[in-house]
Amino acid sequence: MTLLNINRPMQILMVDDDPDDVELFRRALEECRGRHHLEVARDGIEAMELLRGEGSFVDAVRPDLILLDLNMPRMDGREVLAEVKEDRDLKSIPVIVLTSSDAPEDILKVYRLQANCYLQKPADFHQYIHMAKAIEDFWFGIAKLAGSELSVRRSGASEARYRPALDGRAAGIPRSR
Repeated sequence: MTLLNINRPMQILMVDDDPDDVELFRRALEECRGRHHLEVARDGIEAMELLRGEGSFVDAVRPDLILLDLNMPRMDGREVLAEVKEDRDLKSIPVIVLTSSDAPEDILKVYRLQANCYLQKPADFHQYIHMAKAIEDFWFGIAKLAGSELSVRRSGASEARYRPALDGRAAGIPRSR
């Protein structure tokens, strides 16, 4: 199986307040064969600022994929998911809920909020590697992601919402086949 033929790292936003879980996933990604850039937001407020390119995140790159924990301070993952899926500029970004919860009510709620996938955090590092490889193979090898081809606009601004993360092409110019 081959990864997408692009000349840039895949942009992943991990929204998680647990530095140990972030480090485990970061190390697991290093075991994968693709190129990745993992950006981390420590809570939902920071994630939404990054996604909207606000404050210190004005130059943020649009993620190709969001990994979202549910239980966080200030703004939890359910609230982030609801805001992302209600925002016309963000809703095309796939959101994988990655959480320790296996509660049926959490699973049902996030799918009703239009999560693209629900994964329970692995118990050990080898399972993290297996999960990271599965995410890479599916989301960056099989699935076609809108975020990698689209440039969206900031609400109320005429400039691109995110610094284009396209492989050297000007935003909005389709790739020749």
